[in-house]
Formats: sequence, C-alpha cells, structure tokens
Amino acid sequence: MEKGKVLERKVFYAGQKIFGEGEAGDRAYLIQEGSVEISKNGLVLATLGRGELFGEMALVDDKPRMASAKAETDVSVVIINRDSFREKLAKADPFIRGLLNIFVRNIRNLTR
Repeated sequence: MEKGKVLERKVFYAGQKIFGEGEAGDRAYLIQEGSVEISKNGLVLATLGRGELFGEMALVDDKPRMASAKAETDVSVVIINRDSFREKLAKADPFIRGLLNIFVRNIRNLTR
C-alpha cells in the first residue's frame, strides 16, 4: 500500500448482514477479528475467520455476489475497494490474472 493511503476498517455486529446473494459487489473484506458465515440459498458454505478474505469474486469478474455473508460474531474487517483491488491485480503476472479468472469462473459454475 502506498504512503498516505488509509485502510478503511469496519465492524459488523453478530447476526448483521454484510452482503446478500445477487447483490453487486464493489469491495472485498479481510477479516481482522471475529468470524463470518458464507451461505447460498440458506445453506452454510463456510465459516471464515481471522486473516481470511471474502467477497473478492465479484471484484474479479464484475458479476453479482454468488453467496451471502453475515457476521457470525462481532467482526472487524479491512475493506478492499474495487480500485485498490484492480490496481494490485494490474501489477500481477498476466498468467496469474488469467488463472484467477478461470478459478472464479469454475467456482461460479460449480455452485449453480
């Protein structure tokens, strides 16, 4: 991160919706403390904790959120906005960018 850039942090309280399935996604989240439940059609897919990233797929392919996220406990996150994400991705090796797009497409196809 460049000097002068401030990381945006946010707290969500236990039970609070972070985003819903089908919504547009303009940010990803990095968990600092707490846990987040990822679900699709009411089925829990994963419970994520400290150091884990979620919401990134919508930033990779500009498609709606494929799942919902809610705070399982009080959770503190660092927000990664679309511009920061794209800036980082643009610096990545083109092979890695292509691979990332393939992974995201395959995951979306598997969860249909």
